[in-house]
Amino acid sequence: MLIPIWQRLLGVLVYMLPWSDAIPFGKNLLAQVPVVVLRALLLPAMPIWIVQNAIPLKLGSLVLFLVLFLAVVRNPNVPYFLRFNTLQALLLSIILSLLGLVFFEILQKPLEGTLIFNTLATTVLVAVFAIVIFALIECLRGREPDLPGISQAVRMQLY
Repeated sequence: MLIPIWQRLLGVLVYMLPWSDAIPFGKNLLAQVPVVVLRALLLPAMPIWIVQNAIPLKLGSLVLFLVLFLAVVRNPNVPYFLRFNTLQALLLSIILSLLGLVFFEILQKPLEGTLIFNTLATTVLVAVFAIVIFALIECLRGREPDLPGISQAVRMQLY
């Protein structure tokens, strides 16, 4: 079945949510790259970041999650391709939020500035970057990005 181009582009757009959630992990790495590269990497995530920070008390992420989950994932009128990609991006975002709690609330105080902390944080950023690039390419090709474990969980939720 041929996926219309508008669904492919919206599928690409939802993967900016986990990318925007991964940016804090790359604070040390992104400080070392040239400004032009930095802007190119951060620009796609800026609209999500603006929406998340527009709502006070840091509730923007929760509101964005609820809107995407209730209006897209749980809406049977939305095409399956969009529902699949949205739920997969939301699950990636949840994983990144949990990793963020571990990194920035538990590990940051005792390990901040150490090689192991910087390496783990950079690894998370690079892994999410690879996942997002893979998902973007697959969405543009009109195929479901198959991420082991996450895709099976998404399919179980949608069927």
